[in-house]
Amino acid sequence: MIFDHRGEPVRTGRAAVNGTSLHYRTAGSGRAVVLLHGVPKTGYHWRHLIPKLTPHYTVVAPDLRGLGDSAHPADGYDSATMSDDIAELMTRLGHDTYSVIGEDWGAVIGYQLAARHRDHVNALVFVEALFPGFGFEDHTALTPENVSSGMHLWHLGFYFQPDVPEMLIAGHERELITYMIKNERSRPDTATSDAIEEYVRCYSMPGGVRSMLAIYRAMLVDAEQNRQAAQKKLDIPVLALGGSAFIGDRNETQMRLFAHDVTGHVFDAGHDLAEEVPDEMGEVVLPFLAERT
Repeated sequence: MIFDHRGEPVRTGRAAVNGTSLHYRTAGSGRAVVLLHGVPKTGYHWRHLIPKLTPHYTVVAPDLRGLGDSAHPADGYDSATMSDDIAELMTRLGHDTYSVIGEDWGAVIGYQLAARHRDHVNALVFVEALFPGFGFEDHTALTPENVSSGMHLWHLGFYFQPDVPEMLIAGHERELITYMIKNERSRPDTATSDAIEEYVRCYSMPGGVRSMLAIYRAMLVDAEQNRQAAQKKLDIPVLALGGSAFIGDRNETQMRLFAHDVTGHVFDAGHDLAEEVPDEMGEVVLPFLAERT
């Protein structure tokens, strides 16, 4: 369970949006902030950051299409469609303008949300992600640089192959998720048992692994969507956050191709900042949101 700053459980709900159904958590009051998780995580990823935001903001933390306790539709796993899911959800919840915090795939979806719904997004926090179409694919190659830097994203090619990953992962969701979560962190002990159990529960459900793989398999579509969107840079303020042991300052470098007003910060951490260094992340994110929105 996730709690707000008063120790009260966050509210949960479901909404039919954009041809699917999203499960979401919400808490707090004030201007709206939507939190978009990555893979292989769910909205539970934000449990430490939410109580830091709820004294000042209304927080909405959905499970993305096909993930967590959201529905598992057959298609629609490109980042543009998934961003439209979130735009419709926020409208349904009565939030006309809002800030976006996204991490991993949720950051790429968050960028598409800001690019496609420019009148509604007033700030973007882009956390630990690389853009398909702008160098992400380069890290799938077996090179000395990728291997030595820890940025050999071997699983992207594996996930892209149809049918075989489903066959090999079935029954081993716990082993895969535990390995991926811990291996990408410089502080593996922050992958606590409650989080592992929640992620394994969700990705072990019927359609869970299929949906996860569908997100990766839409990567070439995402690449073209990003190239199109990048032709008009974002005018909103962007905060690009990285972990020194993973993507680091490349979050800021790459985001400068997509937005005019970019600020960067790198933490002494790995890939999952909101679980590894939530206090430090809150200390950077809260002033940014207060000053820039």
